[in-house]
This record gives sequence, C-alpha cells and structure tokens, in this order.
Amino acid sequence: MPVIKYPSDPSPAASGSPPALPTPRELRQRTARREITERRRTTQRLRQALCSGGLILHYQPIINFSSGLACGAETLIRLQHARRGLIPAAHFMPIAERSDVIIDIAGWIMNTACAEAAGWPGHFAVFTALSSRHLQSGKLVKQLLEVLSRSGLPPERLHIEITEAMLLDDNDDTIFALRALQGLGVPLALNNFGTGYASLSALKRLNISTLRLDRSLIQNLSEPSGVAIVRAAVEAGHALGCKVQADGVETAEQFQRLTEIGADEGQGAYFSPPVEAGEMAAMFAQG
Repeated sequence: MPVIKYPSDPSPAASGSPPALPTPRELRQRTARREITERRRTTQRLRQALCSGGLILHYQPIINFSSGLACGAETLIRLQHARRGLIPAAHFMPIAERSDVIIDIAGWIMNTACAEAAGWPGHFAVFTALSSRHLQSGKLVKQLLEVLSRSGLPPERLHIEITEAMLLDDNDDTIFALRALQGLGVPLALNNFGTGYASLSALKRLNISTLRLDRSLIQNLSEPSGVAIVRAAVEAGHALGCKVQADGVETAEQFQRLTEIGADEGQGAYFSPPVEAGEMAAMFAQG
C-alpha cells in the first residue's frame, strides 16, 4: 500500500530545509583526518624524493663582518615538485620531523653538503641543522663518521646547529650524543638564540662555538630597546668565547648596527639570497 504524505507532515527534502551543520567535534575530527592524510602523503613524497633525486640543497652565504668576505654557508633543503617547482623546507620539514624519514633526509643533507663543501676553500664552513628525532635515533654519530670519511671534509668545517630545547634537555643520552659530536671535532652552533630560555650555564655546559641570533632580534634593531638586547646577546656570546652570527640581515642599516655592536658574522638577503652549489663553486672560481 503506498505511503500517503500529507501537507502537514512534509519530508525534509520536500520542505527544502538545509542539512544539519556539523558539530564542533565533527569539525575537529574532519580537520584531524585531513592533517593525518596530508602527513602521510607528504612523508611518502619525501621517501620517493630520496630515491629519485627529488631533493636539492641551496646555500645561504655567511659573511664575515670584518673582512666583508663569505666565510661559510647554511644548508637549506628544497623539494622539487613537478607543478609547484622548488618547495621550501618550511612546507615539509615539520612533517618530516614527526616521522623517521627525517633520519634519512638528515643523512642525505650531511652527505651532500660535506661532499660539495669539500671542494670549496679550506676556510669555508658549512652549517646544517640537527633535528631532535635524528639526535635521539642513535644513528647520528655513525652516519657522521661515514659522511666525513667519504667526503674528506675536515670535521671542524662542519658546524651542527642545535636548538635550545636540546641544550636544556636533561636526558643524559642527548648530552652524550652532542658531546660525541664535539669529540669528533665537529663544532656546535646554537640556533635562534634570544627567543628561548637557554642560560649562560647551559651554554657553558656544551662549549658552544657559535651563537646564531634569531632573525626576530635583527628586525628590531631600528628601536633602541632592540639594539640594547642584541648588544647584550653579543657581549654574552663573546664572554663565553663564542662567535656571534646574525640571521636575517636585510638592510644596510641592520648591517651597520650589527657591525657597531660587534657581531662577528651574518647572513640574509642584504648579502645574498640562497644559491645552488654550482653558484657557490662559481663564486670561488671568480675569487
């Protein structure tokens, strides 16, 4: 027998009423699922890039303020994409650092950087960042020994950048691994100094060779308070026997201020954009 629908009891479709809106919980679940899917997709893309040559290193030159000459460079990884071109590290490295793929990527960075830097002048240092996951993997020291042996790069020319979180880590294994790097002759540089909570005693604990001032400090050099903060950071670094590098130097005014304050080195758009290894080699050939 057919169902008779009376006008007083219209169906939702017949009435044209909108569908129910998702609840906040449902929205959070959808967002979480999308993030998980994107992480998996990016991780898989990175694994494929490692096998197919889809990763490339660029180098941000570091300038000695006294001589005005390049004295080193920081490694910056890029992911080659068929449609989007070169993708900066900020778009994929945070995801890589949540997976063991970061260990293979870090090994590739060290191997590539050391092999390329071995052909550059003997005074030239290469800086590369260390992830917490790689540090805690137990594979770092072995990887580094193999890379240095294969490339022939003297260990003192490879500077490993660590974070304040690593410096303040109470885990004995973390401190042991960092000291093992120093035992190989590899200097440690503290990245993003001035934005965290690293104390002077913590800096002395590992005999850091270089303090890298965070770019946010450099952006505030137009203000008297900003100058005072940077000056204090530079003086503290020198008191500990560290070189002080400024990250993110973008203007002549910033360069002049940093020189007056006594910073030792710096990098940023004012000096040079990141360049490929071939451009670095050509720069040395011309010099």
